Amino acid sequence: MDVEKIFHMKGGHDETSYSKNSSLQKKASDMVKHITMKAIQEVYLNTTPEILTIADLGCSSGRNSLSMIRELYRAVQDAYQKSQINGPESAPSVSVYLNDLPTNDFNSIFRALPEFLKDDSMYEQGHFRPSLFVAASPGSFYDPIFPPNFLHFVYSSYSLHWLSKVPPKIYDEHGKSMNKGCIYICESSPPTIIEAYAQQFQEDFSQFLKLRSQELTTGGRMVLVFLGRESPNHIDRGNSFLWELLTRSFAFLISKGQVDEEKLDSYDIHFYAPSKEEIEKEVKIEGSFKMEKLEMFQIEREVEKNGVSYGMAVASTVRAIQESMISHHFGDEILHSLFNKYAQVVDEEMSKQDIRPITFLLVLTKL
Repeated sequence: MDVEKIFHMKGGHDETSYSKNSSLQKKASDMVKHITMKAIQEVYLNTTPEILTIADLGCSSGRNSLSMIRELYRAVQDAYQKSQINGPESAPSVSVYLNDLPTNDFNSIFRALPEFLKDDSMYEQGHFRPSLFVAASPGSFYDPIFPPNFLHFVYSSYSLHWLSKVPPKIYDEHGKSMNKGCIYICESSPPTIIEAYAQQFQEDFSQFLKLRSQELTTGGRMVLVFLGRESPNHIDRGNSFLWELLTRSFAFLISKGQVDEEKLDSYDIHFYAPSKEEIEKEVKIEGSFKMEKLEMFQIEREVEKNGVSYGMAVASTVRAIQESMISHHFGDEILHSLFNKYAQVVDEEMSKQDIRPITFLLVLTKL
């Protein structure tokens, strides 16, 4: 499958859209918001540009994109108002560039933008406010997106665990997947599968760092939030286990005759959960950035909220993310049955032992 042409979060605002099912991602960004805001304020105070340029890489669609624009904008405002060295004429303009694959639902963001800009809190009386400009920059962040030395700040949340493609080396000479019965690394995966995924992450993350080092000004910063794993072992009760549970849900549909087994054997995800050591290694090898912070955290689990169990919340989130790929490969008629079963399986596992999906926060400064 051509990831760039097919993969996207579920657009629109219906009950299965990403907009309605991205609360877990919002929780993560809120947990590290104080670090993100401090980072952009330090960039502004250290560089004091007339136009502060920000990129949100992998912005997706929905309320999370707009709320992050608001928070970053306010952070720059606060930093400016506290400095006030040269008077109000030196207030910066803020340009925010929203980036995602061309298949992303940018329209829903820009339809909501006029109302967002009318928000009274954006224009408090009695304060000189910097101008805000918002634009879209479609394309893969594994390719060049911006001119050299163009950006001051890069933000990316829940995007870098997505690889540029399914690792080619998981396929044999006939183009058949050697990872039969699994859609990601699992206990039955041969060592070559693990090596293929790890190599693809190394290539992609190194390319990402190289490109951003060219696009960022000296002293510019990146705040990157993405999924990972706790230990060197790929098989744990974290992010890889959630994919194992989705595989079990597919197996249930196979037993009911709703999915062909060969169809599942040819489905693999372009995902990788790196370890702390892998992240540190690639940053060091690429060499363009100083690592300011690398923290690992877990989103606190809510057992049930408004009648929605943890399993249902996870299933709705994964569906909003994976629906485009699953529909393309299996057809959309299995979606309801698949994710109902997935919610049930996740809840059953949580009743036995906790599942610990790990998230990393990485803060880098361009040297």
